[in-house]
Amino acid sequence: MSQAVEVTAIDEQPRKEKTNLLGLSASRIGDFLESLGEKRFRGTQILKWIHQQGVTDINEMTNISKGLRASLSEVAEVILPEVVSVQDSVDGTRKWLIRMDGGSCIEMVYIPERDRGTLCVSSQIGCALDCSFCATGKQGFNRDLTAGEIIGQLWIAAESFDQFDPKTKRRVTNVVMMGMGEPLMNFDNVVDAMNLMLDDNAYGLSKRRVTLSTAGMVPEVDKLGDVSDVSLAISLHAPNDELRNELVPINRKYPLQTFVDSAKRYLDKMPDNRRKITVEYTLMDRVNDRDEHAKELSVLLRDLPCKINLIPFNPFPGSGYKTVTKVALGRFRDILHNDGYTVTVRTTRGDDIAAACGQLAGEVNDRTKRQERYKKRLDEEQVQEQVVKIIE
Repeated sequence: MSQAVEVTAIDEQPRKEKTNLLGLSASRIGDFLESLGEKRFRGTQILKWIHQQGVTDINEMTNISKGLRASLSEVAEVILPEVVSVQDSVDGTRKWLIRMDGGSCIEMVYIPERDRGTLCVSSQIGCALDCSFCATGKQGFNRDLTAGEIIGQLWIAAESFDQFDPKTKRRVTNVVMMGMGEPLMNFDNVVDAMNLMLDDNAYGLSKRRVTLSTAGMVPEVDKLGDVSDVSLAISLHAPNDELRNELVPINRKYPLQTFVDSAKRYLDKMPDNRRKITVEYTLMDRVNDRDEHAKELSVLLRDLPCKINLIPFNPFPGSGYKTVTKVALGRFRDILHNDGYTVTVRTTRGDDIAAACGQLAGEVNDRTKRQERYKKRLDEEQVQEQVVKIIE
């Protein structure tokens, strides 16, 4: 005869998700500590441990009392994105493939130069925009990165170059928000991350050494000028609306002159009058590299204090574009230079590891089906090429 067994129900509470301290700016970490009944100044100590000494274990933050470390460990943690791979180019460029929560990966690039080292940081998994000449856009879009996932890229680079050792010379001197994604479509998280880049208790970078690049989010440019004074770069790539509508579709919503005017307003909000906007212009053979394009660009920018950075297009499979010729590049540069502009030409770096401007792709779990459509078109083009070869 079987005997009934009484089972006592156990009241199981779901595990409360801990707060990741990695992406909290000074003000946010202060608010967090106050919510725990702690003093705000402890936030400065925590920032220094994480971002200046590279410590991610709360129990190793030894100038904080054991009691606070214990209570903090119950509700908070420091979690970094996962480095999947690191590639080094023959020219010294380094590219990281970094896995984010959810499984998708982004890419980050470090470009060393004689007098500086620039880290190109991503703000989204994929990109919500779809510029026709950019490999990132062809991967579609998954989501915005958190502030922790953005600043975590700088932490990873600092650790990679042993920058948390005070005896080591700083390798990352500049940060550009020019990696995967449109930064101003992830406004709050990008601003929080940039605040950490600038904070003397974190990375202490100069506002002139942190640059945000946007393809034309006009309302957010105006909003940015109210909360930040980092350097601003505007990605034009065309001197008129007809061509830019084709290359940069956001132009249909915010036309060129509207975009340029927002950049002027941004400068007006800066605390000094010596600042200039960086104008980025990717040159593609017989698309936007003609003499008339340079002359149009000169007229468009005549009232904007700026410097112009010309970027030879870096090819990727299925783009449909070719890089500008040296002759056309020289003519374009000279026209602008003769009109009084400061013009630089971006040297192609890291193209042997697909780390050059416009080539970042990552591994995106696309929610837009754009990646699927692009791959389908690419497959069809390859089949057509094979048919042509057979016929020939």
